[in-house]
Amino acid sequence: MEKFDVIIVGGGPAGLSAAISAARAGMKTVVIERGDFPGTKNVMGGVLYTKATEEIVPEFWKEAPLERPVIEQRYGILSGDELVSATYRDPAWAEPPYNAHTVLRVKFDRWLAEQAVKEGVMIIPETVVEDLLYHNDKVVGVRTGRPEGDLGAEVVILAEGANNFIAQKAGLAPKLTPDRVAVAVKEIIALPQEKIEDRFCLEPGQGATIELFGDSTAGMLGTAFVYTNKDSLSLGLGVMLSQLTASKLTPNDLLERLKAHPYIKRLIQGGETKEYLAHLLPEGGYKAIPKLYRQGVMVVGDTAMFVNGLHREGSNLAMISGKIAGEVAAQAIKSGDTSEQAMSVYATRVSDTFVVQDLYNYRNINGFFENNPHFLKVYPEIVADSMRMFFTADGVPKRERLKQIMNNAFAKRSKGSILKDLFGAWRALK
Repeated sequence: MEKFDVIIVGGGPAGLSAAISAARAGMKTVVIERGDFPGTKNVMGGVLYTKATEEIVPEFWKEAPLERPVIEQRYGILSGDELVSATYRDPAWAEPPYNAHTVLRVKFDRWLAEQAVKEGVMIIPETVVEDLLYHNDKVVGVRTGRPEGDLGAEVVILAEGANNFIAQKAGLAPKLTPDRVAVAVKEIIALPQEKIEDRFCLEPGQGATIELFGDSTAGMLGTAFVYTNKDSLSLGLGVMLSQLTASKLTPNDLLERLKAHPYIKRLIQGGETKEYLAHLLPEGGYKAIPKLYRQGVMVVGDTAMFVNGLHREGSNLAMISGKIAGEVAAQAIKSGDTSEQAMSVYATRVSDTFVVQDLYNYRNINGFFENNPHFLKVYPEIVADSMRMFFTADGVPKRERLKQIMNNAFAKRSKGSILKDLFGAWRALK
């Protein structure tokens, strides 16, 4: 049985970041990836944040296969054919040190894997890890689906994504339930660069993102998005699996419905769909974080439920948690102590970062919106109606128009209910 210091299960941003940090500390490291190469099985909306990525590969933007630096972010609420939106634009984000880039995972993950190889990491693709190997109760490696595929290790880092089968077998994570994962679907739609820049009012090379709520997901808890790439758009949405199942709709039904919306239809007009992707995303938040360690094992990235859906953040949480896990693994191996107590250093360190702190701050959000579905159904109607009435000039005095707006809102949601909703939202965010 070939022996390594560190084995990482999964070749996404979390796993590759863990591999790079472990290898830099002198560890003999291997990444086992079930896809043809890192990136082929990985899906995300497509926004990569600079600060976290630079901690893994300094000045990565000089050579990484990035799409566009994001200089504008739009948030919108859909209600029928109506749209209410807010925009923030900062052209300075088009220059180093940047804030974020759009990326295509197939290209970026493959590049990140090449950086790991340069650090001495071995990548084993097209291989499925079936279980951990034990000697008595001590983890000593992994068992793969290949003949004679057992590999030994001092520490195993689980970065297997939302489908956390090995973490479940290791007793670290419970079985996934529909209320803790979202189904995400996405299309890559080819468009000429000049059309993208014209439709999004961008200078050459600049990028923009759009996040849509409310009717964009048929009132279900989730988000739709449009991201600009060099010569394509990433268009997709994600909704909680529990609500999608109850709705009797399919992810493709929702995506086609989104594409038919007048606002989206104009943005993608003339485009050609090149890829269709689907994926499970962990959306359980802080309350769904599994046990992050045991003797010889740590859990990172999506497997650890490290996704902040409210802020559209996942890759940066994955990279930081992976980096810390790789460092802790190297420290433990060098000290000759891979006990559960030694692995607990990882949980302590990651809890001191924004990764866990932000998830803790938003720990009640999912439950609040699930228990108050009118926020994504009734309130988009109220907001759209109010904007339409406010901007309509038809001879009605403005004082009278404001009364009409208030009466319309209270007809859809009583004064007491609105006050209760505001207080509940404040408590959920507190």
